[in-house]
Amino acid sequence: MKKNVIVSLADANYFPLLEELIDSIKRFKQSENIAICILDAGLTEDQKEKISKKIDEIKVAEWDIEVPGYKVKDKEWLKSQVSRAFLPKYFPNYEKYLWIDCDAWVNDWECIELYFKACDNGKLGITQTIGPGYKITSKVNWLFGKLAVIKSQNFKHAIKSKIPYEKARKLAFAPHINIGVFSLEKNSVGWEIWQKNLEQTLKAGNIFGSEGLAINMAVYIDNLETEFLPLNFNWITSNLLPKFDESKNTFVEPYLPNYKIGIMHLAAGIWKKGKDMRVDKNIEIEIESLSGKKILKSLRYKN
Repeated sequence: MKKNVIVSLADANYFPLLEELIDSIKRFKQSENIAICILDAGLTEDQKEKISKKIDEIKVAEWDIEVPGYKVKDKEWLKSQVSRAFLPKYFPNYEKYLWIDCDAWVNDWECIELYFKACDNGKLGITQTIGPGYKITSKVNWLFGKLAVIKSQNFKHAIKSKIPYEKARKLAFAPHINIGVFSLEKNSVGWEIWQKNLEQTLKAGNIFGSEGLAINMAVYIDNLETEFLPLNFNWITSNLLPKFDESKNTFVEPYLPNYKIGIMHLAAGIWKKGKDMRVDKNIEIEIESLSGKKILKSLRYKN
């Protein structure tokens, strides 16, 4: 019986990315001891059949917290903003859960092992989106050269979601936590705290990003015990491009000591001439190799 599980979600449009994520996991022999479960937010029958032999379970994602129908019409993929906070309900037979967004892929197995270790004793295992090379962490609008209007992602969404100001201020300049990759034990109090916050953020705010705001609240307001993992364990390419180590044929961090990218995450997309790499695998962008050469590469997984 497999004790630990990796979970993701996709609709029909993002199925190629989901398939790449699964393949990037399965290529490691260690994955034989890890279950892979998928939440279906609009996959076709052919797509489900195609991955059925590679995964352990697939279940239809639901609206686990009621949201207004007009906000989510024809957007089944938005269930990812709710259902990932209820993973033990969907897949109850596991001890530890590692969520990976379908627009991410695994480049180094060590990060998988450490995510599962990070959530020991009820802790949340997750990565803050801040590190060497990040030049802007929060946006502000300056008024009269002295006064500033806070525009940080957490603060802006918190105010729109009608979170009280005293709580929103705690989020204003806290390093943003990306919910695209995280780990939690089945019996962690983190699920309950997250779900409580999610009910609040969904009432008035946007559906998209609500689960991220709710987990940031859990960490920075509710003080959920958290194990913060390195930035290369959830490398968001739209924030900072990696470099490429040609001698080892792998993506690495752009700054010394050039740690290997653990999970490559294409959140927000990589755009070229109006096209998103997540949708068009043929798109290549210019990045730098460790030897200083400019090379064209796709940041998608290649089997």
